[in-house]
Amino acid sequence: MAIAIRPPGLSPADPIRVLIVDDSVVSRAVITRLVEAGDRMGVAGAVATVAAALAFLAGETVDVILLDVALPGVDGLTALPDLLNAGQGARIVVVSSSAGDGAATTVQALALGAADTLEKPGTSGLSAEFGRQLVERIGRLFDRPPLPRRPAVSPKVAPPCGSNPVTMTFARTATDFDIVAIGASTGGIHALSKLLRAVPPGFSSPIMVTQHLPVSFMTYFAAQLALMAGRPCDVAVDRLRVRPGRVIVAPGDSHLRCVSLPEGGAAVRLTAEPVASGCLPSVDPMFASLAEVYGARLLAVVLSGMGRDGAEGIQRVKARGGCVIVQDQASSVVWGMPGVVAAQGHADAILPPEAIGRLIATGRRP
Repeated sequence: MAIAIRPPGLSPADPIRVLIVDDSVVSRAVITRLVEAGDRMGVAGAVATVAAALAFLAGETVDVILLDVALPGVDGLTALPDLLNAGQGARIVVVSSSAGDGAATTVQALALGAADTLEKPGTSGLSAEFGRQLVERIGRLFDRPPLPRRPAVSPKVAPPCGSNPVTMTFARTATDFDIVAIGASTGGIHALSKLLRAVPPGFSSPIMVTQHLPVSFMTYFAAQLALMAGRPCDVAVDRLRVRPGRVIVAPGDSHLRCVSLPEGGAAVRLTAEPVASGCLPSVDPMFASLAEVYGARLLAVVLSGMGRDGAEGIQRVKARGGCVIVQDQASSVVWGMPGVVAAQGHADAILPPEAIGRLIATGRRP
C-alpha cells in the first residue's frame, strides 16, 4: 500500500504524529500521556514489538518513532534501519534505559540513523520532568520553519552555482584538494558512516570532522569513526599535527581550528570562545580556519543537522576558492545545516552520503 511521505519541515500548525514502540504496557501508557501533554503532539499508535511497528507503518504515516531497545524478538537497534525505511521520513528517537550519555547504545543508535536518544528511567521515574525532556527532544526536531522549497535535485546532478549543472563524471582538473572537512549534527553520524565507507583505505588526504556531540561520547565516537573509515582517528588535542591518512575529530568541548606551521604543514588549535551558532564545538571555526590554510585545495562537506552551523564558515571557504558539497534533502534526517548552504547558493554539488564518499575518493572537484 503506497502512503504519502510527510514533508521534511512541518509548519507550526501541523500536528506531530508519534508512534511508541515499547514492550511495557505501563511505559506505553505513561509515555502516551506525557507526549499528549505536549503542544502540537499526538500519539498515533503504541505497540509492543518491531513486527507490530512495521505493520502499523505499512498503513499509517508518523513523524516520530519513540523506540525502546530491549524488545521481544527483534531488538530496537537491529530494527532501526528497517523502521527508518518503513517510516518514510519519520525521525527515530531511541528512548531506553541503556541510552545514557556516552553509552555504546547511544552512539550505535545515532550511527544507525536515530535522530536523538533519551535515557529512560524505571517505570517509577517516568515523571513530569522526564516528559518535559521527551517533549523538548521531539519538539527540537521540528522547531525551525521549513526552508523555502527548491526544485528537486537528482542525486547525480549538482545544482547551478554560477555555471551549468555538473553531472557526476568528475572530469579530472588541476584543482585537486588536500584536505576534507566534514560538519554534521542531528543525523550526521549515520550519514558519516555511509560517506566514510565509500572512501577506500588508500585515500591519503586527512579528514577533519566536527560532529555535535558531548565530551562523554568522543572516545567511543572516534573508535567508531576509525572502523567506518578504515584509518586511524584522533580526538583533537591542541597542537596536534595534521597528517595524511588520518581522521581528526573535534572534542566535545572545543572548536577545532587549523593553523599553518612555519616549517610547513598544519596543526590543530583548540578554542572555546562563543560563536554565532551557539554550538560548541562549532563547524564554522573549522571551515573558516581551514579555508585560510588550504584555500582552493579544501573540500568542505555539510551533512544532516539542525540549524545553520557551518553556513558562515562556508562563506569563507567559497571566498578562498574551496569546494563545497552538501547532503541532499531526501537522505538527511534534518535538512537544516546543508539546506541553508544550498539555499545560499554555495553548494557545488548536492548528493547523498555514499555519492559524496565516492566523489571524495576521486580526489577531484565535481
